[in-house]
Amino acid sequence: MDSPTEAPPPAPAPLPAEIRREPILTLPPALTAYIVLLAVIHLRVLLPPDWENWTIDVFGFIPKRYDSTLLDVSFPGGTGAKIWTFVTYSLLHANLSHIGFNILWLLPFGSALARRFGAVRFFVFMAVTAVAGALAHLVTHEHAVAPMIGASASVSGTMAAAIRFAFVRGSFLSFNRGDADAAAKVPALPLSRALRDGRVIAFLAVWFGVNIIFGVGSIAIGMDGASVAWQAHIGGFFAGLFLFSLFDPIPRGRSDAASASSPGASNQT
Repeated sequence: MDSPTEAPPPAPAPLPAEIRREPILTLPPALTAYIVLLAVIHLRVLLPPDWENWTIDVFGFIPKRYDSTLLDVSFPGGTGAKIWTFVTYSLLHANLSHIGFNILWLLPFGSALARRFGAVRFFVFMAVTAVAGALAHLVTHEHAVAPMIGASASVSGTMAAAIRFAFVRGSFLSFNRGDADAAAKVPALPLSRALRDGRVIAFLAVWFGVNIIFGVGSIAIGMDGASVAWQAHIGGFFAGLFLFSLFDPIPRGRSDAASASSPGASNQT
């Protein structure tokens, strides 16, 4: 006699739709578009050397271009280059390591900021921090003829802006973060309170120390090789830190609700 057929085991319950569609690594569309733009523009390195140098002269930031004492000297790009190079320099990079390093830092900080700001605010923010970096470089290198290129001023701005909310409970650098979208949209701390948080202070100390000592990031291409325009990094960083509130669409929470404390974290002072 045949044995009774056993019932098949119950199928596992399907995951919620939002979990099923959540990849391991996601990038917001605005950041993806920005990275693709940098990569496409970097293809200029495939141009003949004369053409590549021309693109740097026309779209790189040259402080000497703004020297009023040069009455009879002109630079490629003419008057227009005095305007657009405040932003276009940030879209050019010297080599793969240069662009790769900037993209590496954009992945965590730029992702959070792009999700928080949305595409339009994010692109405007990147342009504004680029302008701030160019202004800082102009003030400190008034007569320099070496073109400055690189997105590091804008990248520095994203890092500065992100620390306004990165350590808040539930955000992307806290111990109990939620999903990527939720983590990017927690209420930010007021600047005065953020600057009293031990982790923010530690982040600032490390960031400024690395930039002053090593100056990794945006470069200026000169006659004898490359030097680092670390002042532009600082200009972009301060712009991101202080102008964050002008771009932030997330309403401020109460001071106790926007607490930066999380399990195992250092205490605020």
